[in-house]
Amino acid sequence: MMVRTYVSLSQITTLYAAFTSKLLFCNAFLNPPVHVAGLGHKLQRLELKATEQSQDLYYAAAGKPSVDMNKYNIPLNQIVNEWTALLTPKTPLQAEGIYLDAKNKQDLFVDTLKYTVKREGGLGLILSEIAGGREDGVGITIVEEIVDGSNSENTGILPGDSIVALAVSQYGEASTDGDAILEASEERIRASTECLGYDATIDVLTSLPPPSSPDERIELTVKRIRKQPKVNVKLQFPPDENEPDVFIELFSGENLRRGMLTRGVKLNDVLSRRFDSGGTGDCGAEGTCATCLIGVTKGAELLSPMKQQEEQILADKPKWRMACKTIVGFGMTQGDITLMVNPKRW
Repeated sequence: MMVRTYVSLSQITTLYAAFTSKLLFCNAFLNPPVHVAGLGHKLQRLELKATEQSQDLYYAAAGKPSVDMNKYNIPLNQIVNEWTALLTPKTPLQAEGIYLDAKNKQDLFVDTLKYTVKREGGLGLILSEIAGGREDGVGITIVEEIVDGSNSENTGILPGDSIVALAVSQYGEASTDGDAILEASEERIRASTECLGYDATIDVLTSLPPPSSPDERIELTVKRIRKQPKVNVKLQFPPDENEPDVFIELFSGENLRRGMLTRGVKLNDVLSRRFDSGGTGDCGAEGTCATCLIGVTKGAELLSPMKQQEEQILADKPKWRMACKTIVGFGMTQGDITLMVNPKRW
């Protein structure tokens, strides 16, 4: 399979977007489609893939979402004010470049989603530039509206999404070798549109080759701003400490021990005997000493499930957890939790 990139951010340096503009992109690909014979089996597989618009999401420590992530979508008028573009240095996971982000990182996060849309007849998206006017083509372009009855309707694409990448697979005609029919060749075409102004985005879209069949799909990668799910934690301390309850807010996906310590909550019980050695002192979040124990009186369903080591240590204390091995808001859930700090002293 040959991979060909048509447009990159560094190549688009001469386009100029002077003002915010819109386009009803119903006929995005103006050239007539080229019909390819003998590829019904290939196209059928593309058809099946194109109808599956569910997302295979995974959020680091929070894991696979157990809730409908659309519950965290925010209104379009808020999205428009939150999008920003940041020049980001190279990291082990990402090349240097300009990437979309949310201004309010305390309450919002940027999600990445993929959708497949039929090319013939156009996408049916109204695009709008919310930042741009630069000679290098850099800017921010979002989906303003999905046209009723269009190819993009009911795919899951929403107003406020920003298209950041495109991918198209095209197949050449199957060849023959004597009586044998050889596999058709595949060409994968990719293009980046992240942090491009309106004109530059349209230039990328129209630079793609015409559809090779009437059933050809385009894969759109979009970024979407969503509300950051959080967990409200009520901490109760042993009666002999005569301490008032403490309320803290943690992000879904945060480690409980680390989250409590960074917010100034004393966690490890210096008087607690270690599970592994019988001495005192903590193991540094290795999950062997059991000195960071907490008791869960409300919201256990919002915590990550126990793994084997924790289950064995706390076999006779099913409502206790090791804070160092516990993730709050697991599955990107949100809600309220009540915990007893140092439950051995209650």
